[in-house]
Amino acid sequence: GYGNLYSAGYSTRTAALSQALFNDGAACGQCYKIACDRKLADPMFCKPGISVTITATNLCPPNYALPSDNGGWCNPPRPHFDMAQPAWEKIGVYKGGIIPVMYQRVPCVRKGGVRFKIAGHDYFNLVNVFNVAAAGSIKSMDVKTSNSDAWAPMGRNWGANWQSLANLTGKMLSFRLTNTDGQTLVFNNIVPAGWTFGQTFASKLQF
Repeated sequence: GYGNLYSAGYSTRTAALSQALFNDGAACGQCYKIACDRKLADPMFCKPGISVTITATNLCPPNYALPSDNGGWCNPPRPHFDMAQPAWEKIGVYKGGIIPVMYQRVPCVRKGGVRFKIAGHDYFNLVNVFNVAAAGSIKSMDVKTSNSDAWAPMGRNWGANWQSLANLTGKMLSFRLTNTDGQTLVFNNIVPAGWTFGQTFASKLQF
């Protein structure tokens, strides 16, 4: 749900995760350090001693890239990273196709604060949360308007997109985010009154 990965700040250090890692979108924004597993990989296609850190930005669907002998690479319960080519070529030789890797989840490092892009239409607001540091992924999100003291929960629509069916159009908005490590930040009045769909708002707060 990030849209253009360059304008979102993720460039080509990205990967789509198999269902085993994607967690129904809850893993969107997480960061993984990946290296070729030289004990298992063909040495012709492995670049040993080099790792690359990627951000999870999409789902690699089941039955994708079917090799004849092993079922879909992204089928459950197989962990798999469908990496952007420039990131992949940091650790492997491209013509090798698919190589065994070692990986671990690591904290995300971001420049600037968390950002919010608003899409949708009246009575259906879709907020994309991106440029999230530390855990990188969001567990829950709430919204509050300037004429209310009550927080209203938002639901995960897809990946890093969160939805609200309330009429929020044109109202000043605050967001409350809890990341998957359990940290909570409140972004008071981050969206000014009179906003329009398609706008992005950058905060000064970061996990």
